[in-house]
Amino acid sequence: MPVSNRPLHVCLLTGGGDAPGLNAAVRAFYHAATRRSITVSASRFGFEGLLGRADLAPLRIEDVRGILPRGGSVLGCSTKSNPFAPAVGEGAAIERKASLDALVALAIDGLVLAGGDGTMAIACNLSELGVPCIGIPKTIDGDLGATEQTCGVDTAVETATRAIDALHSTAESHQRVMIVEIMGRTTGWIALRAAIAGGADAALIPEIPYEPARVVAKIREREALGLRFSIVVIGEGACRARGRTSEIEPAHEGQLARLGGAGHKLAEELAALDVGHEVRVTVLGHLQRGGTPTAADRLLATRFGTHAAELCAERRFGRMVALHGGEIDSVPLTEVPRAPHAVDPSGELVRCARAVGIELGAGPK
Repeated sequence: MPVSNRPLHVCLLTGGGDAPGLNAAVRAFYHAATRRSITVSASRFGFEGLLGRADLAPLRIEDVRGILPRGGSVLGCSTKSNPFAPAVGEGAAIERKASLDALVALAIDGLVLAGGDGTMAIACNLSELGVPCIGIPKTIDGDLGATEQTCGVDTAVETATRAIDALHSTAESHQRVMIVEIMGRTTGWIALRAAIAGGADAALIPEIPYEPARVVAKIREREALGLRFSIVVIGEGACRARGRTSEIEPAHEGQLARLGGAGHKLAEELAALDVGHEVRVTVLGHLQRGGTPTAADRLLATRFGTHAAELCAERRFGRMVALHGGEIDSVPLTEVPRAPHAVDPSGELVRCARAVGIELGAGPK
């Protein structure tokens, strides 16, 4: 895919799971790119539109009109197509090589990929094969390194916070312990931020293995104050000390494990300790990915999309757009960490939670 001095033709795709703000990024990139005489095509449903079929569809003005407040991605997303996943089954290695060869041979000058750590790893690998790539950081989990923020985080935290707000009244009315299970995979950014913003009584995150007895002690401490209800937030990747993360489906064929069940497991652990209250579990799940993106996510996504178009126009491929110090810039794809960016157990956000009395399931180290 050599890049010449002729007008550019690039392909835009949204990889991995959806996130609020994706459509704002798509819209912004389209407008900023076409104003620079860059032709924009789109791959539908992530890499599924490229691998095997290697077909593209032109992105048109009517495709991006009115999409700014919409959730999801008008281009579609897929977590199941990875050109670098381990080949499985007879002939799979040959089929994967053919798909990659077809991708390299496409009559486009570069790929613009909006996604999280998995998509950025793919972008880096494609760059090494000679495919010019630019990354736009997107994930509600907030676990992508090399940028201070990603599209989708603000909306996910807002959704989780509103849920915690709503659960306070019913928890108090019935004197219940309400457990709220929140997305975030192996990091606790959404759970911890929403717990602080929503006034939760306990927040259990993957970075701090918890002891159920500490949660029970917090509930009883509140009882002594006449408060016979509690809100406990738990990240989907959290687990007790010396325990294991709850999985709905284990990792297989290059796919990450599907996490889930942490809230129900905690409910069982609290019941075993005779917590003395009826315990109910609310799993927010994909509610955090859906719905109208917040103004903050729309703004950030628009800034990311326009800067990605600038990088294309300048033919500065092999980079990911990023936010640093409130300003938009970019970093080499090779500098984007492969490991998730996690909450620091001794960091400011954790210290803030402790300072307002939120139980984290373990003492400070």
